[in-house]
Amino acid sequence: MPLFQNATFYISAHNLSDLPPPAGVEVAFAGRSNAGKSSALNTLANHNRLAYVSKQPGRTQLINFFSLGNDRFLVDLPGYGYAKVPEAMRKHWQMTLANYLSHRSTIAGLVLVMDCRHPLTPLDRQMLDWFGPSGRPIHILLTKSDKLSRQAANQTLQKVRKELNETWGNCTIQLFSSLKKQGVEEAEGIIGQWLFTPEENIPDTMA
Repeated sequence: MPLFQNATFYISAHNLSDLPPPAGVEVAFAGRSNAGKSSALNTLANHNRLAYVSKQPGRTQLINFFSLGNDRFLVDLPGYGYAKVPEAMRKHWQMTLANYLSHRSTIAGLVLVMDCRHPLTPLDRQMLDWFGPSGRPIHILLTKSDKLSRQAANQTLQKVRKELNETWGNCTIQLFSSLKKQGVEEAEGIIGQWLFTPEENIPDTMA
């Protein structure tokens, strides 16, 4: 059974004041609009409509919490970088994301989703700059890897990995395809280690 099979919607927050009290463990998912973040969440949870997927970028406008039980949460952050979002809303998202990633004590790690055809955009780098100083781990999903040949995808993987290691450190990275369901077990293995300590009962997929 997939590690996040039992994920259920918990709460949405527009402002930091709407967040649930910090308790337990959270794994945050961030990414540029239309990079495939919601699709990746749905694929990991084996649930077609856990996170809303739209062909129109910029639809995830709230911080959405999904509960795994036992105070474990997946947190879907608003997609960033969509040009048609009003300036006031873009500034609100920027401030909210920066504060959440910099100060939320319960975040165990950040999953940063990038389209493998357009990795490390200026806003992706900004997210890394916000979260990197926390010292907590970052895992990069290079999504839509099925859109590239295997050779091109692997070349992108190596190039991005090199820059991550040189500039930010504490990052892991992989290729991922929601369409082909490729890379799911690798992602589960890394994220599961953030969510569950060795002393806890880890789901069968982690055994």
